[in-house]
Amino acid sequence: MGIEIEKKFLVNKKKWNKPNTGCLYTQAYLAKDGCTLRVRIAETKAFITIKGPTVGCSRKEFEYEIPMADAKDLMKLALYPPIVKIRYKQEIGGKIWEIDEFIDSNEGLIVAEIELNSEQESFIMPEWVDQEVTSDKRYTNASLSKHPYKSW
Repeated sequence: MGIEIEKKFLVNKKKWNKPNTGCLYTQAYLAKDGCTLRVRIAETKAFITIKGPTVGCSRKEFEYEIPMADAKDLMKLALYPPIVKIRYKQEIGGKIWEIDEFIDSNEGLIVAEIELNSEQESFIMPEWVDQEVTSDKRYTNASLSKHPYKSW
């Protein structure tokens, strides 16, 4: 069992220099009621992920690679339309920041996440970070699939 400790922030588009390469992600949610069940395709690989309820900025997470054909079939069972985004990674102060630039129905939204070893761990805040949205449920990917950013 893994524990995900993650903080989430909005990105200031004017201050962020987008890297040249990113990875296209398509992910869909099969269940979301206390636990989240997600299927993700990241270019040539596919994963199934189960996440427990969030407490603070921590939650249990289980992720396993699955065959691409299975992932494509599971996508058809999604509760809502899939999320499509380009994920960029940037190392700052020895930590990897994952920056998601959403497209399609969530276009215009850019969110950065950092995974920590503990909820109290300190880290360097990049200049392109605007505000923390860790506890704002609207910014979870599962919520964005049901209530897209463009509809706010």
